[in-house]
Amino acid sequence: MRLLDLPLERDEGEYAYSGQLLLQGIPPYKLAYSMKFPGTSVAYAVLMSIFGSSIRGIHLGLILINLITIGLVFFLGRRLFDELGAIAAAAAYSVLSLMPHVLGQAAHATHFVALFAVAGVFQLICALDRQSSRLIFASGCSFGIALLMKQPGLLFVLFGSIYLLSSDWRRHLDAKKIVSRNVLYLCGAAVPCLLTAFALWFAGVFGKFWFWTITYAAQYGARVSLTEGLQVLAEHFRGPLRAAWPFWAIAATAVIGLIACFINPTVQKRAGFLVAFVFFSALAVCPGLYFRPHYFIVFLPAVSLLAGASVVAGLQPFATRARNFRIVLVLIFAVCVAWPLWSERDFFFKRPLAEANRLVNGTNPFPESIKIAQYIREQSQPGETIGVLGSEPQIYFYSQRSSATGYIYTYGLMEPQPYAHQMQQEMIREIETARPKFLVLVVVSKSWLAGRDSDQFIFRWADRYCDAYYEEVGLVNISDQGTVYYFSGRPANGPPAPEHILIYRRKA
Repeated sequence: MRLLDLPLERDEGEYAYSGQLLLQGIPPYKLAYSMKFPGTSVAYAVLMSIFGSSIRGIHLGLILINLITIGLVFFLGRRLFDELGAIAAAAAYSVLSLMPHVLGQAAHATHFVALFAVAGVFQLICALDRQSSRLIFASGCSFGIALLMKQPGLLFVLFGSIYLLSSDWRRHLDAKKIVSRNVLYLCGAAVPCLLTAFALWFAGVFGKFWFWTITYAAQYGARVSLTEGLQVLAEHFRGPLRAAWPFWAIAATAVIGLIACFINPTVQKRAGFLVAFVFFSALAVCPGLYFRPHYFIVFLPAVSLLAGASVVAGLQPFATRARNFRIVLVLIFAVCVAWPLWSERDFFFKRPLAEANRLVNGTNPFPESIKIAQYIREQSQPGETIGVLGSEPQIYFYSQRSSATGYIYTYGLMEPQPYAHQMQQEMIREIETARPKFLVLVVVSKSWLAGRDSDQFIFRWADRYCDAYYEEVGLVNISDQGTVYYFSGRPANGPPAPEHILIYRRKA
């Protein structure tokens, strides 16, 4: 609650802007291109219609999503183990999903994937226990929605199909029934996807959707080699391991304890499920081998259930005796779960909002985007468009102005992929056609991620185009020491900082 007003980061800005457009009746991929499926943008639109189209409204929506996921982890844990194991799993997820090392305070798509993946798992377990065809179909629908939230949700669709198949096979059902139940499940998973595809086709944006989410996304996902991916994984894992090492020690013990689960009477029948769920949850972190911090959120429900299993397995030998020892074990687990909150107490409870933002986001221009957007909103009319040369879609959301181009991210333009130059030309053509009232040139390395092999054509165009048709009306200098704003033109006492943002207004 204290961090409700933490500025939106880029992914949040993308979903917020796309959700804002949806609430205005503008379909995805028309004014905002994205390689992600549209489910999270739709979820943002729903949450903003309830809590308000603001930073606070979005983060209140995240709290609701997180609480529902925690509740589902509890109910799933109670189905799998017992009430104490369920409480342990839910407590573990509630803490780990908050941690700044997985960017838990930001409403990333992975929070929504985790929600619908856990819902699908819970429905599938209930369906198998009750032999309910309706729940099998409902489980497929939940997994299909998880896929719509972001492509890694496909791994959970595969998990559900394989687990249903193996469970039916172990129960010695006849082949026809096994196949029919799996087809029913897959039909459930397909329904949300087919409805979405039809809606996008009806809106006239299916071609853009296919290019960005399938054609370009395939190029993006194949860029990183296995060696590079493992190096990235090692770098990203140090932060969470350092902050929450007692809990990860328990999780590691639980992995070893999976062997014991096969002979432990309480969790023996669920050991196969745990192994499969952990395996597919880990795979869901891996697509593209980028291993960005928030990708690990989809792995946390499985890790939390392992923690619940470890508590149940650890207490089982003392079920009828040594009550004091049982209490000691529970207290040890409670301390391990509380440790991450204590280790990050400065971030959660003490630091002012600006410092908390700088701690997790560095010098990324997220708070600066708020003031830039406020200036643009005051100096423009609602019907006028703006263009952002950089990957800062949150500026569109804050300013409540439509983008002059669908390229709300510019990373793809800098990547060594076959569509880069085509993308640059299309972005240039859209901006020149729209003639936006304001152009925002973001000279921040993390907003472009340009490399030595990046196509520099768009930078040369931007220099010529801005000089010819625009006048500079603002400069924002960004550094580790702080941010300085000049909204009446560039200061006369020297060049801009190495990382800065220039604001241009179209000449009369």
